[in-house]
Amino acid sequence: QVQLVESGGGLVQPGGSLRLSCVVSGFSVRINGMGWYRQVPGKQRETVATLATTGGTYYADSVKGRFTISRDNAKNTVFLQMNSLSPEDTAVYYCNTMATIDSYWGQGTQVTVSS
Repeated sequence: QVQLVESGGGLVQPGGSLRLSCVVSGFSVRINGMGWYRQVPGKQRETVATLATTGGTYYADSVKGRFTISRDNAKNTVFLQMNSLSPEDTAVYYCNTMATIDSYWGQGTQVTVSS
């Protein structure tokens, strides 16, 4: 059974950092492109960052230079290191494959950036 469990969110002040984790069960992150996505109420879910099996990465313009996606194949976990956070980064963050399979969406983890 496939399950993706996000964690690591929370309340942080502007300029702060958080590291999100996504523990995957049911398939290997080593052979699947993975991504982080975020959604604000009333808006469409957007792609934040993706990591291909080749190691190639994509970042949304709004997070380039601040966020880093990575994976630990041994732990079957995908990470999102977020630095220099701003209030505009406030959202629920989700992980999924790059194919964004509907049944793989989890609960997400809330990130709130506020002073």
